[in-house]
Amino acid sequence: MVGVGVTPNRGGHPFVCSDEAANRGDNPLFAAMKMQIEESSCRSLRSGSRSRISLRCSSSSFPVADMDGGAGPSLYPLHRCKTIHLVRHAQGIHNVEGEKNFKAYMSPEYFDAQLTQLGWQQVGNLRKHVQDKGLLKNIDLVITSPLLRTMQTAVGVFGGDGYEDRMDVVPLMVANAGNSERGAISSLNSPPFISVELCREHLGVHPCDKRRNISDYQFLFPAIDFSLIENDEDILWKADIRETKAEVAARGLKFLNWLWTREEKEIAIVTHSGFLFHTLGAFGNDCHPEVKKEICKHFANCELRSMVIVDKGMAGSDTSTTNYPGKIPSGPDLPSDVADKLLEKEGPSTNSEEQ
Repeated sequence: MVGVGVTPNRGGHPFVCSDEAANRGDNPLFAAMKMQIEESSCRSLRSGSRSRISLRCSSSSFPVADMDGGAGPSLYPLHRCKTIHLVRHAQGIHNVEGEKNFKAYMSPEYFDAQLTQLGWQQVGNLRKHVQDKGLLKNIDLVITSPLLRTMQTAVGVFGGDGYEDRMDVVPLMVANAGNSERGAISSLNSPPFISVELCREHLGVHPCDKRRNISDYQFLFPAIDFSLIENDEDILWKADIRETKAEVAARGLKFLNWLWTREEKEIAIVTHSGFLFHTLGAFGNDCHPEVKKEICKHFANCELRSMVIVDKGMAGSDTSTTNYPGKIPSGPDLPSDVADKLLEKEGPSTNSEEQ
């Protein structure tokens, strides 16, 4: 699969590129290019940061001789790639009020903002799209930010159908969780769900980005796994300190690197606009401007973009499940190009000398 790919450099850091771009006529593909991330840009990391990432964009219009240098199509082993489906949460109550007056984001009234009814309609439409495209049956894992709006979106899009009260199956979401006015959502026939702090929204100052206690969420979303979150209370959000853009981007790169510790090959990630914008802004600088824009532009509510992350730094250790070694049973197998080299070493044939 060719798509928005995240590729690591020698340090094992991943890089990102886009399915739509790969399927267009110009067919841009992605390899790796060095980039120092700077504090002054919202698309950069702080100078001197732990992470340096690589990204290269290539087009098939270049000569074959240039392909290994960054031009032309790129190839990479499938087992060193993961497909990720990035989703921004559906419309929250803070989005509505914030568009009227941006100062609403500072209001405690919107603490851990839930979805609006319009937001739930957006969830239903994305769910239909995911089912129509066959994505749901391919997704091995759903990762969600531990905030009400992202978890509501995640279970609404990727969860099971209507919940039936059974002793052996716990729901992904209980009825009316977060004043949703929605019935319970089943975990039956759905991928596993885990909640991860690394993909939270821009931390600090805005009450809408402060989470509840994990013990509260465990009651509302019984089938989501919260075991990777160490603290019940939210110790990351500070009322008077706003995370810098560079810090958000660095956290995003740490999250992408963490994905390589997972064995799953196709993962859905439900997160936030700011997190996605500042993380993806580090990628695509060696691409066509339209591809860079496709990667880095702000996500709409409940938008999904499919990407491919590529392990060029040998960060993963998975072996291929589809490669086949061949030569079973074993037999003579001299490649023709090897025969050509042997003939070159032997020199002109005896018949040629006689003639």
